[in-house]
Amino acid sequence: MEYFDDKSDKATVNLEYQNRRYIYRMSKRIFDFVASLLGLIILSPLFLIVAVMIKIEDPKGPVFYSQIRLGKNKKSFKMFKFRSMIVDADSHLKELLKQNEIEGAMFKMKNDPRVTRVGQFIRKYSIDELPQLVNVLLGQMSLVGPRPPLPREVAKYTDHDMQRLTVKPGCTGLWQVSGRNDVGFDEMVSLDLKYISKRSISFDLYVMIKTVGIFFVPNGAY
Repeated sequence: MEYFDDKSDKATVNLEYQNRRYIYRMSKRIFDFVASLLGLIILSPLFLIVAVMIKIEDPKGPVFYSQIRLGKNKKSFKMFKFRSMIVDADSHLKELLKQNEIEGAMFKMKNDPRVTRVGQFIRKYSIDELPQLVNVLLGQMSLVGPRPPLPREVAKYTDHDMQRLTVKPGCTGLWQVSGRNDVGFDEMVSLDLKYISKRSISFDLYVMIKTVGIFFVPNGAY
């Protein structure tokens, strides 16, 4: 359920309605738990291959990378990914902020010099995101939902943008299957609010099917 303000033409999430959706939320959590557990088991050979690739390129660096993100109701958690950048990537961020290619509270740079060769490959096919299945298993994330933002990004949010944090963040979502890095921040927020308002088991399955397709036909991830 959503409505559009005639003056701003911006969607607003009906929180009262969303909070009453007990059966959907329970079903979603059960599905997330089972699917993430099976996913981790089935994809374990791929995890091993990626880990070996990362170690061959940089024997001293870690395989995984963790970062504090904000989830539902701004609750912080440690999100896991395969490391796709140089070890001290975060310390070089300030030097690159002026080259941000997306307007709004998010940083994206197509030819980010911090990304490793293996990182370029696993980012292109979104393989670097797979360790987030652990976050789903722990209940910190869902398979489908808004992208979990960084604290520094949320500090720049408007009240409208903050509606993204009314549900659990997801490993994938409408933004990821709708062009991803070719979609600006405001468009991403609109897509996330559209998902929150229209989410259902069938809609979640639709997004996941579209996500599987991206592994074979990348859609602009970098």
